[in-house]
Amino acid sequence: MDPTNSSSSNNVQEQGREQQTISALSNELESFLRSFKDRDGNYKYFDKINNMMATSSTSITVDYIDFDSFAPSLAKDITHNPDEMLSAFNEAVTSILLEIHTDYAHAVREHIRVRIGNYAVQKGLRDINADVINKLLGVSGMVVRSSEVKPLGKRIAYRCLNCNQISFSQLKGLALKKPLRCLNCSEKELEMDVESSLFIDFQLVRLQELPEDLPAGQLPHYIEVTILGDLVDQCRPGDRIMLTGIIRIDQDYSFGSGNATAQKTSLFRLRMEGNNIEYLGGRAGDKKTRSIERISISTEDERQILMLSKKPDIYDKLVSSFAPHVYGHEVIKESILLLIIGSITKKLDDGSTRRGDINVLLVGDPGTAKSEMLKFAAKIAPRGLYTSGRGSTAAGLTAAVVRDKSGIMMLEAGAVVLGDQGLVCIDEFDKIKAEDRSALHEVMEQQTCSVAKGGIVATLNARTSILSAANPMYGKYDPYKNITENVNLPIPLLTRFDLVYVIRDLPEKEKDSKIASHILEIHKDVQKSSQGAINIDLFSKYLAFAKQIVEPELTLEAINIIRDYYMKMRNVDSDSMITVTPRQLEGLVRLATARARLLLKDRVESEDAERSLFLVQRMLETAGVDVNTGKVDLGVLHGKPFSEISKLKLFMEIFSSISGEEKNDVEENVFIGELIKTAKFTDSDARSYIKKAMNDGQIYERKPGFYSKA
Repeated sequence: MDPTNSSSSNNVQEQGREQQTISALSNELESFLRSFKDRDGNYKYFDKINNMMATSSTSITVDYIDFDSFAPSLAKDITHNPDEMLSAFNEAVTSILLEIHTDYAHAVREHIRVRIGNYAVQKGLRDINADVINKLLGVSGMVVRSSEVKPLGKRIAYRCLNCNQISFSQLKGLALKKPLRCLNCSEKELEMDVESSLFIDFQLVRLQELPEDLPAGQLPHYIEVTILGDLVDQCRPGDRIMLTGIIRIDQDYSFGSGNATAQKTSLFRLRMEGNNIEYLGGRAGDKKTRSIERISISTEDERQILMLSKKPDIYDKLVSSFAPHVYGHEVIKESILLLIIGSITKKLDDGSTRRGDINVLLVGDPGTAKSEMLKFAAKIAPRGLYTSGRGSTAAGLTAAVVRDKSGIMMLEAGAVVLGDQGLVCIDEFDKIKAEDRSALHEVMEQQTCSVAKGGIVATLNARTSILSAANPMYGKYDPYKNITENVNLPIPLLTRFDLVYVIRDLPEKEKDSKIASHILEIHKDVQKSSQGAINIDLFSKYLAFAKQIVEPELTLEAINIIRDYYMKMRNVDSDSMITVTPRQLEGLVRLATARARLLLKDRVESEDAERSLFLVQRMLETAGVDVNTGKVDLGVLHGKPFSEISKLKLFMEIFSSISGEEKNDVEENVFIGELIKTAKFTDSDARSYIKKAMNDGQIYERKPGFYSKA
């Protein structure tokens, strides 16, 4: 007897047995799908299958909790034998669909899938190891890469060129084996027949640990996920998802020295085969959500939070609990707290949005605890990332297109996309290269991040608050220069920050003594001195709870306070001076709303509006003072203070009047004399303005001592 024949007959017997068990299982599962009723008495899954044709869908989602309550022993089997169970499930759905919509069932028979939702067996990415191979698991993480969609050959047909017989090769994992010869006439010449082959959509996704779950100082773990059929394009980079799937292994190849062909090694790579995708914390317009945040708030926590919020001194307590190891800086700590809470992004009827996130910039001398406050903010925020500007590129901050080792182009998310709906702290903001920093313009105002590279054009969500710290250009902050001359940042980026604070390190005997005592006390007793008024765990939970509050309503008193302040600022000294823009007005509304949310209120009251004015006023006192006049002038943040603009205007007016309609040459001494007569210019001022006007190309020197308009 031919041994090959006996082995093939054994295989047939095994397949037959397997088919029997799957058929028996499928009958049990069919009774579950037909008879399961929800609380309202509806046939939940039978109705879903009935609606498949109407919605042109090829998959249904079975809730694991429903299945576990109906058949606990089978629910256990789905974890340990997922391939067998899911095959039986697919067969059960096909069987029911054949009865209801026969033609549709025949058309989509090969694509019918059952997805397991609300799956209870969950593991962290760090717990995925050799013990869970071929098991069904739920893993939460963040999508950091997703590839383009390609067709995958599930069953490829090969036609014999001699006798026209068709042979099939089945997909095993991700590998296909072509038949060596025709089964009918042993001819070796076979060619692929696309018409008789079966293809399904295929996409590669990389799932990485959530940044907040990452232990300090550890590299994030990730797993490659293969997504098939109607699951493709369900998730984008930056999405936080709960992925249910089967853990598979792929064999690694090694290229030995001097050996061009790849050798199979005894090492294997873990991969996940996606079965279902649910979104963590929800995603706009999606029903398949599972609200799991990093910070879970129990009913006892909620009771404590509501009790805390009713205390009269809660606001001061919250501010003092932020970075208690850093002495002072109360106004900055308060601003960072409001930034963590933020306002609500409003969607208008015409499709446009109003930004709800607050951006804050700290500019200060070295050693003023800027980085400490940034790190603390990233740690306690419900969703926070910390990154340093030195060495950060535009791709690392926003998004990049990379080529995978398999040659597929993939979209990879950067810091602001990963921090979507959270907070991104960027230290050393001024050290980012100018061309990389320009990528943040869109993020800070439109809250999206656009990529067009390698044939991939995409717009990703980047709804983040940005908290940045920068050092002055010359080491220490120069009080005799305006902020734009002190910080190496472009003006359009500077105006996108709602609040800009200058932190100066000035020697003050009493303050220095308190700082020294505070630092030495921390070294003496670490536990006691670095404790805030509110326990840090409860503090984090309080902030997470406050962020869930829907938008508080603006009261008439608050609206009037903000409007009056805006009108007053537009009319400083009524010398046609415009210092604030509508962008600052929106910033005031955001700050007032954030304060109301922080205090768990449903209305923005007058005290919230007044506090937002106080914070903006403090910003203007530090960063918004024109050093030439000593007056508050928001023009310094926009590049040119009003005093300079008005002087330049006067300068050109006098030049034109001396030049006259005939455009005569203007003599330097006569011109300087006229400028001094206005009492707004000194001799040196006049000469420096002449030099500046020449550099800007407004005037030129026709002959020594005589100028003409360019």
